[in-house]
Amino acid sequence: MSATAAWDVAAATVAALLFQAGALRALGRPFLCPHDKFRLWEGDVASPCISQQFADWYSLTHVIHGVLFSCLISLAAPGLSVWRRFLIALALEAGWEILENTPFAIRRYRKQAPSEDYGGDSIVNSLVDTLAMAFGFLLAWRLPVPAVVAMAVVLEVVVTLRIRDNFTLNVLNFIYPFAFIRRWQKNAS
Repeated sequence: MSATAAWDVAAATVAALLFQAGALRALGRPFLCPHDKFRLWEGDVASPCISQQFADWYSLTHVIHGVLFSCLISLAAPGLSVWRRFLIALALEAGWEILENTPFAIRRYRKQAPSEDYGGDSIVNSLVDTLAMAFGFLLAWRLPVPAVVAMAVVLEVVVTLRIRDNFTLNVLNFIYPFAFIRRWQKNAS
């Protein structure tokens, strides 16, 4: 990639992140968790600051977003350069982060057992989630397919073992909250 193209990708990335932050602010999202001091990691899914500190268990699921976007966009548009595919993935993730913080999506998430008190993301957490997606995208681009698949499986398993939730369960429950999954998630010890 030429230096000019690299600057174009960097400028587009910054523009997408600024647009995302502005849209989230317009939705009334706080910059950081208003309940607590700043922390790099929030590991307690019952905390009122889940999804409002710098990063949390759900940030790891966004790495999987990047892997999936990389694969799907490569299949849908194989002729595009990796950087154009990256910018498409970035736009999709920023759009998702905005949608995820609308009143409609927050109500949908609250139907899931781990998210009954979910109040939406802070702007910082949302931007970090988008950067986690970018990291996943870049890993999928650079690593061999078996390594990427293994990484995604490990992330799913680790997050499941730690919080009884993961990317797959999150998507399933967002589409339709299954009672048996809700019961299993609520019975965490």
